[in-house]
Amino acid sequence: MRPTILCLASYHKGHRFLTRCRSEGWHTVLLTIESLLQENWPRDQIDELFALPSFADRGALIRAVSYLHRTRDIRRIVALDDFDVEVAADLREHFRMSGMGASQARFFRDKLAMRMRARDKNIPVPQFTPVFHYPSLNEYMARVPGPWLLKPRSEASAMGIKVIHHPDELWQALTTLGDRQSYFLLEKFLPGDVFHVDSVIWDGEVRFAATHRYGLPPMTVYHGGGVFASSTVLRDSPLDQALLTINRQVIEAMGMERGVTHAEFIRSEADSQLYFLEIAARVGGAGTDHLVEHATGLNPWREWARIVVADIQGEDYTPPSTRQDYAGLIVSLARQEWPDTSAYNDPEVVWRLHKKHHVGFVVASPNYERVQTLVGAYARRIAQDFSATAPPLEHPPEE
Repeated sequence: MRPTILCLASYHKGHRFLTRCRSEGWHTVLLTIESLLQENWPRDQIDELFALPSFADRGALIRAVSYLHRTRDIRRIVALDDFDVEVAADLREHFRMSGMGASQARFFRDKLAMRMRARDKNIPVPQFTPVFHYPSLNEYMARVPGPWLLKPRSEASAMGIKVIHHPDELWQALTTLGDRQSYFLLEKFLPGDVFHVDSVIWDGEVRFAATHRYGLPPMTVYHGGGVFASSTVLRDSPLDQALLTINRQVIEAMGMERGVTHAEFIRSEADSQLYFLEIAARVGGAGTDHLVEHATGLNPWREWARIVVADIQGEDYTPPSTRQDYAGLIVSLARQEWPDTSAYNDPEVVWRLHKKHHVGFVVASPNYERVQTLVGAYARRIAQDFSATAPPLEHPPEE
C-alpha cells in the first residue's frame, strides 16, 4: 500500500486539501466523527473514510489510529480544523511522528501561551493576565482600565468571550465558571480595526502572505449579529507592510517551520499601533480560502497539501506565481433556507456560498476602490434582504 496521510476533521472542511493529497499519489485517509459521515465529503478523492463518536476520548483515538497504523504506512497526521490541532499533536507525540508536537501546538491553540510567547519576543499584545491568582487579578484591574475581555484560552474565533466592565462582573463570571476558571484569561479590550494575515511557511520562512481587513471585528459580528466581511488591504501601503512585518515576527516567535497560518491583529484606535491577537495553524474559515485565492490565485488548502507532500518526499517547496488583485468576502446567516441571490449579479462576483440559511459572495477586481464599493454595497443589501441572527455559542456544537 502507498504511504498514507491521515487527516483528522471534527468539522466538515478541507476538500481541496484531501483532493490535492490524492492527486499527488498518496493514500489519503480521513478520520472524522460519526455525526459528519453524511456530509458531502469528496469521497472519490478519499481512499478510506472512518469515524469515531468523538475525538474527546484520547485513549480510544490512539487505539483507533494504532489499529489503522498496523496495515497502513502513516507518514503524517494533519488536523484540518482548529479544534483538532492539539489532538493531532498528541497523536504525533504518541507515534513519534514528524510535525508539530504537543508543546508547540499550544502556541497555536492556547491564547495565553501565544500571548506570553509574543510578549517575551517583544511583540505588542493587549495587556493581559492569567486567571490563576486572585490578588494578581485585583492588581491587574486596578492598573489596567476596563473594559476587559474574559477569553477562553482554547476556543476558536470569538466563541465564549465575555465583555467585563466592572470587577464585580468578573467575580460573578468566575463563580459561574467554577473549576474551569484557569482555562480563561483576562485581556484589555482595545477598540480598533481588526486584520487577518494568511500565510504559507516553509523552513521557517514566510513564502506567501496576504493581508485583509475585517469589515466589522469578528467579536462584534459573533456577539451582536450583522454581516461578516473582509477585503484585501491596499497593496504596498504602509499598513500592508506593517502587517506583513508583525506577521513574520509572530510566525518566527511561535516556531512554525512548515505549514499554513491564519493570524489576527488589531490596530488600536487609541495609539494606531498594531497588536497581535491570535494565530492558528490552519486555513482561515468562513470562506477565507476563496477570498485569498481570488485575490492572489493561490489557494491555501492546496498549498498546505503540497507542503505536506514535499516534506514527506524530502523535496523543496516553491509557491506558485501569484497575482496582485483585490477581493472581498461577504457572508451572513439568512432567514431563507436557500436564499435567492440572482439579483447580486455584478461581473466581479467570482464565488457564491451554497449552504442552507447562509448567503455569501466573493467579489474580485484589479481595482481596490471597486472592491471596497462592492463590499460596502453588498453588506448593506444582504443585511436588508437576508440577514438573520442566532445566539452566540459558548462552546462548540455537540459532536
